[in-house]
Amino acid sequence: MALLEGSGLIWLGLFAAAFCYQFALRSPTIRRSGVPLRKPPNTLPIVGNGILFLQPRQKLFSWFVQCERLFGRETFQISVPTLPPGVVINDHKNLEYVFKNEAIFGKGDFFKRLSWDLFGNGIINTDGDLWKAQRKAGLAFLNNSNLRVLTDTALPKYLGQAVKHLNAEARAGGVVDLQTVFHEITSQLMGKMAYDMEMHADDDFTVAFNYASGATTERFQNPLWFITESFTGFRFRRSLDIIRTFGHRIVDSAVYTSDTGRGARGGSEAEADRLEEVSGSLIQSLLEVFGDDRKMVSDAALNYLSAGRDTVAQALTWSMYLLMQHTLVAEKIRSEVRQSLKHAQEPIVRPHDDNGEAVNSTIVRSASLPYTMATFYETLRLFPPIPFEIKQCEKPATLPDGTFLPANSIVFWCTWAMNRSKISWGDDADSFRPDRWFTDDGKLITKSAAEFPVFNGGPRLCLGKRMAELLAVQVIATMVLLFDFIPAYEGERVSKSSLTLPMEGGLPCIVKPRASV
Repeated sequence: MALLEGSGLIWLGLFAAAFCYQFALRSPTIRRSGVPLRKPPNTLPIVGNGILFLQPRQKLFSWFVQCERLFGRETFQISVPTLPPGVVINDHKNLEYVFKNEAIFGKGDFFKRLSWDLFGNGIINTDGDLWKAQRKAGLAFLNNSNLRVLTDTALPKYLGQAVKHLNAEARAGGVVDLQTVFHEITSQLMGKMAYDMEMHADDDFTVAFNYASGATTERFQNPLWFITESFTGFRFRRSLDIIRTFGHRIVDSAVYTSDTGRGARGGSEAEADRLEEVSGSLIQSLLEVFGDDRKMVSDAALNYLSAGRDTVAQALTWSMYLLMQHTLVAEKIRSEVRQSLKHAQEPIVRPHDDNGEAVNSTIVRSASLPYTMATFYETLRLFPPIPFEIKQCEKPATLPDGTFLPANSIVFWCTWAMNRSKISWGDDADSFRPDRWFTDDGKLITKSAAEFPVFNGGPRLCLGKRMAELLAVQVIATMVLLFDFIPAYEGERVSKSSLTLPMEGGLPCIVKPRASV
């Protein structure tokens, strides 16, 4: 978001004039053991750190990393006009305290107000009983039985379709956007299993949601969003209409299915029957919880769709981006998968119904592919799907390091910066090195949620963590074993404005099938 270019300078002048008096009155100094917290270098009078938040997000990421390198694990105060007083935490002990005290550190009015148009009363945007009810529905959907259907039936089917598509593109000699390929897999997967609907990566809803997510993110960076959207918000409002319409379609389809019964399902194979049995189970659970409140069911469904589809596809995209740069890591993954193939009775890709193909899920299991899993963790470390997190104090609180937080104050942590801490990860924290995830005796290292907060923590620990891990191992192992990907882009890839971490411009590649598996 380059608000400092062209007309952005005009907004900067308005920003300073409109809020200087108010800001000067409402920015109390936050203290630790009675001593005022330090502030970042170049904190300006009146506007504080507000100008920094107007920068493109890649520069903002770099700023948080620089602050982490300067302050280490010391809590420091930041000041942005129109925001309550805020601190940035980097200490794992402080973050663990925040995770464990959900009653103190909630989403808060600040976050809810800015993200309400997109998330409504969905699980991403709620606290208390409403959040608990939606989480209960999510837990029912992500039970062990459904996860087995996902890994053994649904994912092999849709991953097999992706393999077939990539082989066709390779024969045609075209350029493939891997981000779209992965988004298609997760869209079909979530669409079928969660909502019993056909969904795709390029439908109107997806385009609208991607835009709305970026526009919502800009609200957090631009203190004058409520003014600028009056002039520039037409596409945002139109996108929100498309999203709401799609949410209503999900609910209407589920109600119709519930009223009429599932009826006869096609296919005679046991695998097909298992997938049909669980299809739509999330939306049906939400209907059971919220009954006739279709707006509530729609909000909950759209929140889960975003959380379960977009973040996994983006993590897979960054994984392949890194593997194209680190061919030795890719070769280690191939060796690991080939070792799994030695005792397999079937090939990794086998025929499926309707002249299709499916990946043999018995070969690509996370338990037998620890290096592939470590590669996924290392990708999440460097490119966390949720790079920033915000909580708001519901009442006064004192962090373990002695920092006193008044009611309504904001607590930030930047996962992007914490995951690059040289204190936590060593002097090579900026490097991609999957081997860091193994102990000396070759076992995968387990990090606490506070040490590695990519899946959040405490009561809000990501419900889809296990699903994401199982899905990632299958997809990464299959792609690396069957194909070589040659970059069809120049320079470094960065993320675009979003609440998550989509890659700007996608990941265009030339696909080359490997001669032998």
